[in-house]
Amino acid sequence: MLKHELYMHRCIELARLGAGNTRSNPMVGSVLVYNDRIIGEGYHRRYGEAHAEVNCINSVSAADQQFITSSTIYVSLEPCAHFGKTPPCADLIIAKNIKHAVIGCRDPFEAVNGKGIDKLKAAGINVDLGILEKECQELNKRFFTFHTRQRPYIILKWAQTADHIIGNLTAERLMITNDYSNRMVHKWRREEMGIMIGTNTALTDDPSLNTRLWPGNDPVRVVIDLKLRLPHSLKLFDGNTQTLVFNAVKTEEKHNIRFIKIDAGTDPVKQILRHLYALQITSLIVEGGGKLLQSFIDEGCWDEARVFTNTRMFPGIGVAAPVLRKPSLSHTEQLENDMLQYFYNR
Repeated sequence: MLKHELYMHRCIELARLGAGNTRSNPMVGSVLVYNDRIIGEGYHRRYGEAHAEVNCINSVSAADQQFITSSTIYVSLEPCAHFGKTPPCADLIIAKNIKHAVIGCRDPFEAVNGKGIDKLKAAGINVDLGILEKECQELNKRFFTFHTRQRPYIILKWAQTADHIIGNLTAERLMITNDYSNRMVHKWRREEMGIMIGTNTALTDDPSLNTRLWPGNDPVRVVIDLKLRLPHSLKLFDGNTQTLVFNAVKTEEKHNIRFIKIDAGTDPVKQILRHLYALQITSLIVEGGGKLLQSFIDEGCWDEARVFTNTRMFPGIGVAAPVLRKPSLSHTEQLENDMLQYFYNR
């Protein structure tokens, strides 16, 4: 069992290399072991491309090909059993005549969920399931939340001063975090599928909502503009990245901008989340403003909150920060004068 955990830890390490690139697919890692020696390893590199098991088996050297049938394959998530953008990985394992498979956790996706395991067992393969199960589920918390709760995994993010102010009362932007913190936020953006702000933040800050400070994919931009007050001169409407505008006026799409009409008087947060689920947006980082963030908190529609606090800034007056309700503090990091706290909604 300890050996199983050792190799599953390696699967998880490999899987994380795909962060930000697998999009609506999960991050998955796989290793092939013969006589306590790894002869192949791989991970799901990019959405639409080969899965971890395929890359793992294809990585085996010519000299080690003879050992594949006598090896054990480790994979952090149940091998798929259906035809999607790629053929079923369970079929590949069976075709390679591998006799033993060790799996971290089941896949909650309806087209898989136990079917891959059943297919392997039906072919006479010995299957061990649940090795580092919690760690494997945590690795793909976005994917699991999306398929079990029918909504994106939601991360709330804001920066506040030491006296819990997030912005000025005037139109002038209040710069709270340092350069290191700003770069970390851009790294987070590349890891999520969507990023959301409200009307006032769009008007005041005119943000690009991209990953210009960190290499990677830009998230889908999501903005709430119920009365369509935002001028199209804003960076949000530059057409460089897909942008969703939730409003109470019209449904329309042009120049990479999609306007989606919702009922302004009926629980807009949950309406928006239903639309994002239908659009296969598996994760969403909400960057403000305060009213928008608080609406997610009040609805209980959040999974994680990342809060920067500038411990040296005391403006005394301004826009009050959101208030979390009985959160669970996971851990704290110090980034020079910025304190970063990670909270979870239990």
